[in-house]
Amino acid sequence: MEPKDENKEGIGGMINPRRYGIERVAYILMRLSGLGLLAYFIGHIYETSSILKGEVGWAEFLELTQTNEGHAVLAIVIGMCVFHTVNGIRVMLGHGGVGVGRPARPDYPYLPASQNSRHKMGIYSAIVLAAIAMLYGLAVMYGE
Repeated sequence: MEPKDENKEGIGGMINPRRYGIERVAYILMRLSGLGLLAYFIGHIYETSSILKGEVGWAEFLELTQTNEGHAVLAIVIGMCVFHTVNGIRVMLGHGGVGVGRPARPDYPYLPASQNSRHKMGIYSAIVLAAIAMLYGLAVMYGE
């Protein structure tokens, strides 16, 4: 039996958080939330255009979306929006040099100054804020 080559892990190796850390998780979540928000935007335009069918068409579409599943999807959209926004602000600040830290001599093993505890706390904050926003959205939708 051939030993497993760590460079041939495929997609599973690309998304392995133990290998790359929370930065890779944030990278993947940022891409997925961007695609999800794009899909929601297209669906929202389609939903809004159903008003052209009159009050009956609008009511029929609302019956489709105002369900428990529709509320769950909307809560996920709220979470994606909050995560994408907060993490995007963190990335923009990092590109501007805020919270990056002082440059250091690149001795082996090189640890990038941009992947410090401040930026990791920003990632965790984005995830926590997204979860809180999702819970709040569910509470509003269900009237609790």
